[in-house]
Amino acid sequence: MNLLHSFEAAARHQSYSKAATQLCISQAAVSQQMRKLEENLATQLFLRKGKTMLLTQQGKTLLLATQQAFQIIEKNINEITKEEISGSLTISSTQAFTTLWLMPRLSQFSALHPNINIKVMSSAHFENLKEQHIDLAIRFGPQVTENTDSTLTCQYFGEDPVYPVCSAQLAKEMSFTTPDDLLKTWLVSLDKPGRYDWPTWFEHTNTQGYQEHQQWTEVHSTDMALNAVLNGHGFTLAARYLCIAQLNSGQLVMPVNIPHPNVVQRYFVYDEKSAKIARLNVFIRWLKQEMDKETVTG
Repeated sequence: MNLLHSFEAAARHQSYSKAATQLCISQAAVSQQMRKLEENLATQLFLRKGKTMLLTQQGKTLLLATQQAFQIIEKNINEITKEEISGSLTISSTQAFTTLWLMPRLSQFSALHPNINIKVMSSAHFENLKEQHIDLAIRFGPQVTENTDSTLTCQYFGEDPVYPVCSAQLAKEMSFTTPDDLLKTWLVSLDKPGRYDWPTWFEHTNTQGYQEHQQWTEVHSTDMALNAVLNGHGFTLAARYLCIAQLNSGQLVMPVNIPHPNVVQRYFVYDEKSAKIARLNVFIRWLKQEMDKETVTG
């Protein structure tokens, strides 16, 4: 069973190194296990092509059988151990989402479902949910699907525009009517902005001279950026859902109402065969309702 478990991971990833990372063992150990399995079966299962381990026809047959067998075992174990709605859930998402969106609203969920205990983790990485004992990951961006294990459910639940925002006080003190006007003040950027960066927004708005702008502040996460601009430190680019409360209260404004050309896609990642699926569905349903409500009223 141990050899078959390692084989399934190596065959699914087509890589001994990725399988080793998932299994928390060395690449050499995976390689040794696959040689032993091939010796036991007296057949070749893999063909190396560069850094990729391709399956032979016999390997493909064994992969299908192994995955079906593991699915049957897992399904029946989950049926036996299926939990009630009451209990715990471990949720993982980005620091910005947990700090700015989830934590301010968690009391509302707890008031509705006092029998569900939530543990919140913050991470910008694509964690291995099973290894980290995470029940639900809330992930964002265009690469979520390709970075999600094929054994997990990756459920799209909408998208949000990204806007340049500043404090209402700064907007009163200075006049911001065109994209060029933003170059009169500080621009706060993430140290790793990815697709939601200032140069792309300036190019999208045909703004000239932004390359020579000198007033830049770099931070590690969007919650830090928004905290800076809330206190009058220029503009930052932020997904609308992250600052909807501050926009509705008037603390933040969008004087130049032009969105970034790239929107933020949202996904739930979880194991639909989890013993906690009833509890998961309660939380997912509540979160979607809250976001849909803000989309309508915001």
